[in-house]
Amino acid sequence: MRHFVIGIILGSFVLVASAATIRDGESASHGDEAATYRIVDTYRFDGFELVQFNLAVLSHYSYILISAKEALIVDPGRDVDVYLTYCEKRGLKIKGVFLTHSHADFVAGHSELAQVPGVAVYSGIHSGAKFPHKSVKQGSRINIGTAVVTVWETPGHTPDGLCGIVGAGDGPPQLALTGDTLFIGSVGRPDLMGGKMSAASLAAMGFDTWMTKLSTLPDSVAIFPAHGAGSLCGAHLSDAPTSTIGEQRKTNPYLQYTSRNDFITAVLDGLPEAPAYFKHNAAMNQNGPPLVDWTAPPAQTAATDTLTDPSKYYVVDVRDAASYAEKHIPNSVNIGLRGRIETWVGIMVPWDAELVLTGSETELDEAVQRLHRVGYEGKVLAFKNWEKSGLKTRRNDLMTAEELRRQMIDGKNPIIVDVRLPTEWMGLRIGQVINIPLNKLAEQSTKLNAEEPVVAVCNSAFRSSMAVGILERNGFSKAVSLKGGSQAWIEAGYPTYSTQMTQSLASTKVENREIEAPERISTDSLGRMMVDMPGSFEIVDIRPPQAFAEYNLPLSANIHYADLITDSHFVESRKPLVIVDRDGSLAMAAGGILSQKTNRRIMVLHGGLTDYWKKSMYGIGQSGTQSEIPVLDVKPASAPVQLPSEAPLARPKTKKKVSAGC
Repeated sequence: MRHFVIGIILGSFVLVASAATIRDGESASHGDEAATYRIVDTYRFDGFELVQFNLAVLSHYSYILISAKEALIVDPGRDVDVYLTYCEKRGLKIKGVFLTHSHADFVAGHSELAQVPGVAVYSGIHSGAKFPHKSVKQGSRINIGTAVVTVWETPGHTPDGLCGIVGAGDGPPQLALTGDTLFIGSVGRPDLMGGKMSAASLAAMGFDTWMTKLSTLPDSVAIFPAHGAGSLCGAHLSDAPTSTIGEQRKTNPYLQYTSRNDFITAVLDGLPEAPAYFKHNAAMNQNGPPLVDWTAPPAQTAATDTLTDPSKYYVVDVRDAASYAEKHIPNSVNIGLRGRIETWVGIMVPWDAELVLTGSETELDEAVQRLHRVGYEGKVLAFKNWEKSGLKTRRNDLMTAEELRRQMIDGKNPIIVDVRLPTEWMGLRIGQVINIPLNKLAEQSTKLNAEEPVVAVCNSAFRSSMAVGILERNGFSKAVSLKGGSQAWIEAGYPTYSTQMTQSLASTKVENREIEAPERISTDSLGRMMVDMPGSFEIVDIRPPQAFAEYNLPLSANIHYADLITDSHFVESRKPLVIVDRDGSLAMAAGGILSQKTNRRIMVLHGGLTDYWKKSMYGIGQSGTQSEIPVLDVKPASAPVQLPSEAPLARPKTKKKVSAGC
């Protein structure tokens, strides 16, 4: 059940949220267990079983397919001991490695596993693989015991995308290893080829992959993707580890599109920026990653003053935020080990930078091992050795929520920089803030005065602590982080907001101010748009599902009211949005809230579907003229369809339905 409490104070929206509402994929993957491979479950099928591993810090699923004491490793990570140990303990013979494509977000373990005698690496015929492998194509079969993996070519995320359709012998398919082609609730993003192929072309391939291949599988077939929620290989991924073709056919929003162009638009819309390291990891996987000596001690570097020069070194402090704030190497950046250090180093540290890691010796050993997962290598310097050298350190006291609140009330607070993504910031913020996403902070910090105090804010203080170091590297001398982030602010009981306030947080009275409001669109105007401009805008129907099932506008999507005002898709999309309901009242309220969060064009159907029904069913246009607007889709029902507060209406037999795609 969804719980939202929204108070309207003289024209501004105040969002009252529980602490749980700001839990995100970033903070959810902090902790010791997130940095190691964990078995999600062992799934048993007729004639074989599938073991699913999850590496939470990379949102990476990998698998061991087992049948008759033989094993196939699917999309392994680079640190392969977890698979080798599992197979050794169970007496399994590893027969091969199956790569669904050249992964971009991590370095795969095929080079490492190929060192095991008798292990073949299966890669797509279009992958351009430059390492020893067995090429597979549409219809190729890989036999593991009595299990048969039938290879399907499924381009979309990449041109070389593959899926493995698994059954016992010549029996029916029971599961699909979908790689990055099909996720739970999403599809693979098509924009990671670095200009080698247009994203739109790949998205079109993805549409065909679903329509002509994967959609032909029985509903009962279980699907197992290579990533879950938090991965940057797609948008809006579910945190469910598995699903079925039938369930995805019904619930995956991208699979509801029957128009190729609508699918392409939806897939390309609102994608987060891909980290720069992706292209380097993809190239490593295609060439064959060099072997890692996992037992070698980290390469050491000496404590010298040149390490504080941002033009020469990128120093990453892997300690926790409190230790970093108390004392750190000047101009170092805090990317804590108890977080997604792999991804954040890949995002923040240029691939060719002189990387130096600092922290405790134990932390440095783990950091070096984990950064191999994304292809980064660097030297290490124990922080205690920097302290012993007598070189300068810098301190940045963490600011508590209580202290910041008091300064805001007194009107003496520093500039507050929210370093989260725009969708996070617009959905929930602590007051008058500037939003500069963390990955843009280095280049956009020129908007700020480096001599003035700045406090960085995120959800949990992981990103804001990182922001302090980035600001230091850009000459800021008074940058601090909010201790505990927005989470601590909410737990302290302080108010949060969904629009900017113009007065002190000490007052509950807010002056009247102009706010954005949605446009009203008439039935005739909407009808013309559907006929003349199909695919150029989005229609959402916020009525209950049962009402939507009875009658709805062509190509409209049924969206829960709460999802409409909170889902980042509806904020980030650039296409105009039309909101419809029964009579326009609830749609206008939803449009008003959404208009405060986004610059996209928001329109509300005036009079709702009650008005549209009358005019489309009976052909009544403006001023009594003949209307040619598309007719509502009416589903067969045991009783006549009846609009609220309306007499039963019979659908005219003489009026033909006009498709919105005409």
